[in-house]
Amino acid sequence: MITEQDERSALKRWLLESDEVEPGGYYENEREATEKAHVQPWWRVMCLTGVDYFSTLGYQPGIAALAAGALAPVATLVLVLITVFAALPMYRRVAVESPHGDGSLSMLERLLSYWPSKVLVLCLIGFVATGFIITITLSAADASAHLIENPFLHDALQGRNVVVTLVLLAALAAVFLKGFKEAIGIAVVLVAAYLGLSLVVIIRAVIELQSHPTAVGDWVTAMTSAHSAPFGIIGASLLVFPALALGLSGFETGVVVMPLVKGDASDTEERPVGRIRNAKKLLTTAALIMSVMLLGSSLVTTLLIPAPEFQPGGQANGRALAYLAHHLFGDGFGTAYDAATIGILWFAGASAMAGLLNIVPRYLPRYGMAPDWARSTRPLVLVLSFIAAVVTLAFRASVDEQAGAYATGVLALMTSAAIAVFLTELRRRHRGTAAFFAAVSTVFVYTFAVTILDRPEGLLIAGLFITLIIVISVWSRVARSTELRVLQVVYDEDATRMLEDAAAGPQPLRFIANKRQAGDREEYREKSLDVRMFNHLNARQGAIFLEVEISDASDFETTVHVTSAVVGGHYVLRATGPSVPNVLAAVLLDVRDRMSKPPHAYFEWSQKAPGQNVLRFLIAGEGDVPPLVHEILRRAEPDEQRRPHIHVGG
Repeated sequence: MITEQDERSALKRWLLESDEVEPGGYYENEREATEKAHVQPWWRVMCLTGVDYFSTLGYQPGIAALAAGALAPVATLVLVLITVFAALPMYRRVAVESPHGDGSLSMLERLLSYWPSKVLVLCLIGFVATGFIITITLSAADASAHLIENPFLHDALQGRNVVVTLVLLAALAAVFLKGFKEAIGIAVVLVAAYLGLSLVVIIRAVIELQSHPTAVGDWVTAMTSAHSAPFGIIGASLLVFPALALGLSGFETGVVVMPLVKGDASDTEERPVGRIRNAKKLLTTAALIMSVMLLGSSLVTTLLIPAPEFQPGGQANGRALAYLAHHLFGDGFGTAYDAATIGILWFAGASAMAGLLNIVPRYLPRYGMAPDWARSTRPLVLVLSFIAAVVTLAFRASVDEQAGAYATGVLALMTSAAIAVFLTELRRRHRGTAAFFAAVSTVFVYTFAVTILDRPEGLLIAGLFITLIIVISVWSRVARSTELRVLQVVYDEDATRMLEDAAAGPQPLRFIANKRQAGDREEYREKSLDVRMFNHLNARQGAIFLEVEISDASDFETTVHVTSAVVGGHYVLRATGPSVPNVLAAVLLDVRDRMSKPPHAYFEWSQKAPGQNVLRFLIAGEGDVPPLVHEILRRAEPDEQRRPHIHVGG
C-alpha cells in the first residue's frame, strides 16, 4: 500500500532529479555535452537562439510604427547598422572570451574579484532575469494576440488575453517539466516555417506597393513635413532608436548556448577553436538574416498599413506582418501564418527559459547564494513560471506595456557586454580595438539611459528582480554557511609524507589550530604551551599545527590545497581556502578517512564579541572558529564515533 509519505518522497525525488543532462541550453558540463553527442551544427543551434531573435518580427514592426511613425523604416535602418557594426563585433569577441556558455557575465566576473565581483554578477543576473522573464511573458502575450485576432477564433477568445497567455505559460512549463530533449529539432522547423512565410509576406507586400504608386511619395512627404531632410530625419531616427532596442535581443542567448555548437575534432576544453569559429558564423548569419527581415518588414508595414491600426486596439497592434498576411492572402494563408507566428513566439519563451536554466545554476549555487535545489531543473522551472504568471497578471498580458521592461533587460546585458569587452581589450593594451569598443559602449550606455528615462518601469522591475535575488542570496549564504563547502582536499608530496609519518604510531593524529602571525619558532613554541596548558594535552602527545590561509572569502565551493613546513622542530600543515572553519573541518574529515581513528583538534576561544564574529565569518571567512568547526563536522558526519574530536580551552 502506497502511503501519503511515499507519494511525497516520490514527488520530491522527481522534482530534484538533476542527473540527466538536458541538451536544450541548460547548465551543463561542456565535456559531458560533447561526449553525449548533444553538440549540433551551428546552423541548427542558430535556430534555437533564433526562436527568440527572429520571433521579434512578430511585434517589432508594430512597436517601431508606434514609436517612430513614418520614421519607422529609417529608425529600423539605424537599428540594423548598430546590429551589424556594433553588437555583432562585440558578441563575436564575447564568443572568443567565454566559449563555455558563461556569456558576458563571466568576463566582468574575471575583471573584478572578491565580493565586488559577486555583487556585480548578482545585479546583472537581475537584469538577465528581467530580460528573459519578460521575453517569456511578452512572447506569450503576443502569441495570445495573434490567436485572438485570428478571424476564426476572435469571437470565442475576445477579451481573454490574460487567460490565453497564462495557458500558454502553463504549457511552456509543462514542456520543461517533462523534458526539453527535442528543442533544436523543433526550433529548426519553427524558424524555417516562420522565416519562409514572413519572406513570402514581405515579397508579396513589395509587389503590392506597385499598385499604390503614391505610397512611397506619401511616406517621404510625411517624413519631410515633420522633419527637415536629411539631417532632421537622421537625428530624429537616432533619438527614437532606444524604443526599437527589442530588435537586438538574442545575442546573449547566442553565446550562452555555445557548448551546443559542434566544433572541430581537435578542439579541447581550453582551446575550442572550432566551436568559437562556428559560433561566430551563428552570430553573423543570424544578425544578417534579421537585418534584412527587419528592414523589409518595417518598410512594407509602414507604407501599407493605416497608422490607426498600429494603436492599441487596432488590428495591426503587435501583429503587423500577420495583418498583411490576412489582408494580402486571405484568412486561409493568414491563419497558417498565425500558426507559425504563435509557434515561434511561444517557443521564444522556451529559449528564454533555457537561458535562465543555464545562467542561474551556473552562478548562484556556486556562490552559495541559492538553495541547493536550484541546481535541479524542475523546481527552478516552477519558480520561474510562477514569476512569469505574476508578471503577466501585473501587465495584463499587454505587449506594449512590457516593451519598456524588455528593452531595459536586453540593453543592460548588451551594455555590460560592451563595457566588459572594452575593459578586456584595454587591459591587454589593444588600444585601437579598445577605442572602438569604447565608442560601442557609449552608444549602449546612451541607449540604456534614454530607455530608463523614457520607460522607468523597466528599471523598477529590474530593481525588484535584483532586490529579490540579493535577499535570497544573502539568506541562502547565511543558511548554507555551515555546509562543508569543500570539493576536494589535495596534499603536496611533503604534506602527504608528514601525515603518513605522524600516523605511524598507535595514537590518533592531533592538530593544533593556529592563526599564523610571525611564523617563527617562538610563535609555535608559545602556541604549543598555551594549548597544552588549557586542553590537558601532555608533552608526550605529539601534534601537528594546522593553519588556514584565506584565498577568497567570497567563494563558496572550492578545492583545498595543503602544503607543509617544519619550523624549529614543529610540524605545520598549511591549507588554502575561502573559510577557516570550513577548511579545517574538511581537512579533519579527510584525515579521518585516511586513518584508522578520528583525529583530535585543539583550539582557543575567540575574545571578540559574538555579533562581530558572525560578520567576520560570513564576510571574511574567520570568526569564532571552534564552535563553527564543530557545527560543520556535526552536519557533515552524523555518526559521533566517526566524527573528529574538537577540544577548546583558554
